[in-house]
Amino acid sequence: MLRFPSGFSLHRLRLSPLRTLALAVPLLTAAGVAAAQSLPPAVVGALRVAHIPQQNTGVLVVDADSGKRALVANNLAQPFNPASVMKLVTTDAALELLGPTYSWKTQAYVDGALDQGVLNGDLIIKGGGDPKLVMENFWLFLRQLRARGVKDIRGNLVIDRSFFAESTYDPSQFDGDPQKPYNVGPDALLLNYKTLAFRFEPNAAAGTVAVTMEPPLAGYAIAPPRLSQEPCGDWQGKLMLSNDAASASFAGSFAADCGPKVWYVHPYRMGSVQYAGAMFAQMWADLGGSFSGRVLGGLVTPSARLMVETQSPTLPEVIRDINKYSNNVMARQVLLTLAAEMSGQPGDTVNGARVVRSWLADKGLDTSGLAIENGAGLSRVERVTPALLGGMLAQAYRSPLMPEFVSSMPLVGYDGTMRRRLKTQSVAGQAHIKTGTLNDVRSIAGYVQAASGKTYVVVFLINHPNAPAGQKAQDALLQWVYENG
Repeated sequence: MLRFPSGFSLHRLRLSPLRTLALAVPLLTAAGVAAAQSLPPAVVGALRVAHIPQQNTGVLVVDADSGKRALVANNLAQPFNPASVMKLVTTDAALELLGPTYSWKTQAYVDGALDQGVLNGDLIIKGGGDPKLVMENFWLFLRQLRARGVKDIRGNLVIDRSFFAESTYDPSQFDGDPQKPYNVGPDALLLNYKTLAFRFEPNAAAGTVAVTMEPPLAGYAIAPPRLSQEPCGDWQGKLMLSNDAASASFAGSFAADCGPKVWYVHPYRMGSVQYAGAMFAQMWADLGGSFSGRVLGGLVTPSARLMVETQSPTLPEVIRDINKYSNNVMARQVLLTLAAEMSGQPGDTVNGARVVRSWLADKGLDTSGLAIENGAGLSRVERVTPALLGGMLAQAYRSPLMPEFVSSMPLVGYDGTMRRRLKTQSVAGQAHIKTGTLNDVRSIAGYVQAASGKTYVVVFLINHPNAPAGQKAQDALLQWVYENG
């Protein structure tokens, strides 16, 4: 496991100056980089087998304690597409600028008279950008509202999403597959990641397939597939899903051989307000409430009064989900939150990127090769240099917030996106590494505690059509650092 730097104490953490935290970590010096050796032979060999030229890689291995001594350096100043490794930049900025106790608030207001459980007026739900408002938490939120005496809502449900700026988001823009959950866009009231989980249960005796859905949405119709005796194979393709704002139809078949399956789908043809309204209506009815009004987008009115407020898990728990499991929409939420909190509401991506760039520049890091589109890495245009990323990670290691940041990354060989890699190697359990994957991109970045006891920052970015074959080279570097650092 990674060790805290010598002299580290939780009592040194002071929350008030976190927004202007100055970390006394020297930047990589030219002499330090010059002293760095070329890529280790095992890495060079793996790249050669993968037919990836070294010029298409950006690599940095540097001592985390000093931030000075570079063991390996290659193309430090060249901008690379980092894929999901960009999440490290977004989440580190959030930890320092928002603080480790930050949480998102979701509020319920009533505008009208409440008498004997009857609300003669509107219920207003104001989203605060919570990245983890899953259906269980939303149910508890509504349960609190019922406990405050609200039962029969005679007015409308108004959804206030003004914490984030309105934007035109095309979920098909990235890869032409808008129903993929990773293509869900950010939203100030993001419920259950705006995803539907279809559960298929074949019944061979009855010759049917039962389909259930979570979260349940009021008025959402489901037409199940027919049961087949074919091999399971491409079971999702065989279902022939057709969905719109009010229904999902499976015109194909589902093989009995598949057994129970779950398919996560982004209902992209359903607007955020409609999704929230249908989820509310079903859960409200399940809680014994009644509602017959309309679902509208709008703002909290001056005459409305606050009834219930719920808070998300704190920021460290949220960034753990983002970095260990590479959750794209949660990372987008964090970037917009940085904009809203640091530049003023409503938050947008332009101001979010500006906040992060300014934060990095204040650390003395060269941001000339940095490009931020959404802060999640699900982008063809985002760029970062190995020098910038490595310098940021070295400074983060010296921060009093280091434990929260490092523990948010996958532990090699054990969990997250690194759980299946290097399981039988000695570096397993000795490194926290974030991964990034796009068609032409493979990237890793994080920390390795070497067998010597020293901890190193490791960055390895590959941009090349053969990038998928570069994973072995990256794994070879991690093992090399463990053995030789």
